[in-house]
Amino acid sequence: MSKVLLGDVAVEHKETCKGSKDGYPIVGLEHLIPEEITLTAWDEGSENTFTKMFRKGNVLFGRRRAYLKKAAVAPFDGICSGDITVIEAKPDRILPELLPFIIQNDALFDFAVGKSAGSLSPRVKWEHLKNYEFELPDMDKQRELATLLWAMDETKKSYQKLIAATDELVKSQFIEQMELWKSTGVGKEMNIGQLTNIRTGKLDANASSPDGEFPFFTCSKEPLRIDSYSYDCECVLVAGNGELNAKYYNGKFDAYQRTYIIESKDKQQLSVPFLFRYLEQYVDTLQKQAIGGVIKYIKLGMLTEAQIILPNIDEQNGFVTFAQQSDKSKFELEQALAELTATYKRIIAENLG
Repeated sequence: MSKVLLGDVAVEHKETCKGSKDGYPIVGLEHLIPEEITLTAWDEGSENTFTKMFRKGNVLFGRRRAYLKKAAVAPFDGICSGDITVIEAKPDRILPELLPFIIQNDALFDFAVGKSAGSLSPRVKWEHLKNYEFELPDMDKQRELATLLWAMDETKKSYQKLIAATDELVKSQFIEQMELWKSTGVGKEMNIGQLTNIRTGKLDANASSPDGEFPFFTCSKEPLRIDSYSYDCECVLVAGNGELNAKYYNGKFDAYQRTYIIESKDKQQLSVPFLFRYLEQYVDTLQKQAIGGVIKYIKLGMLTEAQIILPNIDEQNGFVTFAQQSDKSKFELEQALAELTATYKRIIAENLG
């Protein structure tokens, strides 16, 4: 094993599309998913200003905001954004199948961030990136590592698919149950406003305190913390702007002024966990209804007028139990994925660091 520079084993692939772009997939920074080594999204069509070519097997490295950790292997020839550095392996110096894992190393991203220039949108140049130094084993060891790491990547993707399938199962099952309750007369159609009391938080987003005792719900998916509380109840919290989401909570908390706090008027008529499962699915509809310019938002009426098929409390509790069991399975899958990812990163760091 010896120390080498990235520029010793790879070059920046510089090729420009001079003719028609027809038939070439188009890749922008938005298509690169943080920490995902394979490319799974792209655009079709020639309506764009990109001219930079890449070839199958090249590594597409997001040079703008390198802290996002975007780098993926190209599965075909195509055209990409100028904010993507196209990196090509030198086959006589490195196994091409191993290069993506060297570039996906957290240490390389840290190096890239340190070499980036620009305040609002920092970028790193190949002239700097090529000076990244790492350990490179002999060719036999490279083949062994590449085989292992690609197998681990496939397993990671299997976990991710199972997690997505679990989410989809709960969603599809809920829709199916709603239709069944409606068709059989078990449930009656009602507006959320008839069944709940809805208010909004009162605080600015900067009211949070990192070491606060209580949750502080804003429009982000994860709550912040705060030193005091204004509410003590069982409720569903719906983000009123940005990336809409629904959260269940029971206890003391505080909330941002754009967060809707929704309580059941009668828990024997409408279970709060059941309401959460409904709104968890309904946020997709709310996202489509959202209005405004750069930051979309929802109005109170969009919640109060949302219609739910309401079965009896036993049916509600039965569905909640099913959803909780699915959540448990999802959590176990997420734990397994996290452990596999940690092992995957450790192997890269220990052998290619």
